[in-house]
Amino acid sequence: MTSLISFDGATLGYGHRAVLTNLTFDIPQGDFLGLVGPNGAGKTTILRAILGSLEPMAGTVTIAPGLRFGYVPQRDSVDYNFPLKVVDVVLMGRYNRIGLGRRPTKEDRELACQALEHVGILNLADRQLTALSGGQKQRTLIARALVGQPTVLVLDEPTNGMDLVSTTQILGLVRELHERDNLTVLMVSHALNEVANYVERIALVVERGFRIGTVAEIMTEQTLTDMYGIPVDVDEMHGHRIVVARRTAPAAETQHNA
Repeated sequence: MTSLISFDGATLGYGHRAVLTNLTFDIPQGDFLGLVGPNGAGKTTILRAILGSLEPMAGTVTIAPGLRFGYVPQRDSVDYNFPLKVVDVVLMGRYNRIGLGRRPTKEDRELACQALEHVGILNLADRQLTALSGGQKQRTLIARALVGQPTVLVLDEPTNGMDLVSTTQILGLVRELHERDNLTVLMVSHALNEVANYVERIALVVERGFRIGTVAEIMTEQTLTDMYGIPVDVDEMHGHRIVVARRTAPAAETQHNA
């Protein structure tokens, strides 16, 4: 399988401070990878290296020639107060193809509408962005990423701040895009329980280190206990894996019972 992104003994950090060391893994074409971990563990550092905005301190990060990223930023980093129509927001994803100072063509607008149809909100093309719900805004940002015809779709905390219904719908949409279009997807999230039930592989980043593997390999009680440093249970409900911290009896109660 063709490798699109390769880390080979890469050490990542800022200045003289290493955040993650000796990372070696590949993201092959057609992968659906969840980059998961708590805030501050190094997810953004890896993402910056993948997008090319951070050079490794040691080792290498290799990006396949001609690779195009479609990036969906965190929702709270976007200013939704601009008086723009939804289709105009999606057209922004064509700017790197259109070129500076040039106006979108009829073909560009048709591609924007196709992207909106692809994410299920073509009927909202002429609505103001400010009038959309949280889930509709996220679909708009995904359409903006898709209209550039990317090789890899990258989503940064795509469900942050969403309710259960919107979260389920967006994650289902992303999985559908991966399966229907054979699109390589990298989804960055702190929510292991959400991501684990949609992706095919997980790259788990915690303060104790980094591990990557299939969902079945990562979502075991032993692996997660080793990585997080606390005992955890992995349960299954209606076909969905759920990770919970294992409850332990207070020390006084344990001594009393002994």
